Amino acid sequence: MSFSTLGLAPSLLNAVTEIGFQEPTAIQRAAIPAILRGEDVLGAAQTGSGKTAAFALPLLQSMVEKRKWPRKLHGLVLVPTRELAAQVGESISKLAEHLNEPVKLAVVFGGVSINPQMMALRGSADIVVATPGRLLDLIDHNALDISHTRMLVLDEADRLLDLGFSEELNRILELLPKQRQSLFFSATFPPAVQALADSMLHQPSRIEVLAEPESQPDIQQRAITVDVPRRTMLLKHLILENQWRGVMVFVATKYASDHVAEKLNRNGIRAASFHGELSQGARTDALKDFKEGRLQVLVATDVAARGIDVARLPAVVNYDLPRSAVDYTHRIGRTGRAGLSGVAISFVTAETEQHFRLIESRQGGRVEREVIAGFEPTEVAPAPANGVTDIVNGGIKGKRKSKKDKLREAAALEAAGK
Repeated sequence: MSFSTLGLAPSLLNAVTEIGFQEPTAIQRAAIPAILRGEDVLGAAQTGSGKTAAFALPLLQSMVEKRKWPRKLHGLVLVPTRELAAQVGESISKLAEHLNEPVKLAVVFGGVSINPQMMALRGSADIVVATPGRLLDLIDHNALDISHTRMLVLDEADRLLDLGFSEELNRILELLPKQRQSLFFSATFPPAVQALADSMLHQPSRIEVLAEPESQPDIQQRAITVDVPRRTMLLKHLILENQWRGVMVFVATKYASDHVAEKLNRNGIRAASFHGELSQGARTDALKDFKEGRLQVLVATDVAARGIDVARLPAVVNYDLPRSAVDYTHRIGRTGRAGLSGVAISFVTAETEQHFRLIESRQGGRVEREVIAGFEPTEVAPAPANGVTDIVNGGIKGKRKSKKDKLREAAALEAAGK
């Protein structure tokens, strides 16, 4: 099947060709015709499946066909993070360049001054890509009216709820017109996500896209056992040994993000931390430097890294294990994209071995443990107290440590030369 069979206008078919899309992905084949028919869509699709184009192409076509003057907001795309907002906005902008009529697109998110965004919205916009909090700020400042919106898109809806946007989403839904087309995309559908979908969709077309065999990512999964204080030096060893030009390292906290990046820089490896408490300017600069090869390593927390798409990323490292198997899938999926191969390495300590086994069972396969010469582990997992497993280095759900305990551990690791 080609894009020409999906009902797209000639200008958008030209855009697809100019951008270099060869043929539609599974989510695009299923979603584009349904959206063009005016149906609500409930889509289950992972990051990297092509879902941005799946909703952007029919959104642009609908806007051109139904545009009215004076300009009123046609499409609203809600996303969980600033970085995803920028990426979705960039994708829509590239497609819109090939239309016969100009498209006024606004990308708005928090962490930066609201004034330039208010100025950009003078006279409204055709399409707005926004994080929920900043969207409501703009509405409260009377900078944007969403009461005539024709199409609403929720992208990565599970992450929107994970990040605590439930209250903001409910308020936004109350401000939107009842008569609208709604598109809902999510990688997972826990009860809260399904309830949100049920509340906003009307007889939706349900689209579930499983990874097609021919498009399965080529990701080599490795698990290396190592003691907690030796992880940073092991990371340095792997970067130098494999000569990775780019690697994304996942950690559990902003402290670890800053600390690991600092240690790598001290050892001659260009690295930057990437977490939610950095300014938007710092995050934008770090991501740009990483994508353009000026940084070898981006040390990121899950919250900050959600939605990031880095082309040709050869490796990811789980310095700290993720809290869930779903997060593990999202993390390792940052490599091995667009037909390229990649490697995903997890550091498994004595205390996180049981949690990694849980991740393996949810993934449906075992990853053989490796020991790297010079980094042989000596630590032994402590016996669980009262049968409850503590959270250690990210991952395991159960009894949480106090802040004092965490500070003591961090000080001890610093003294040990982590």
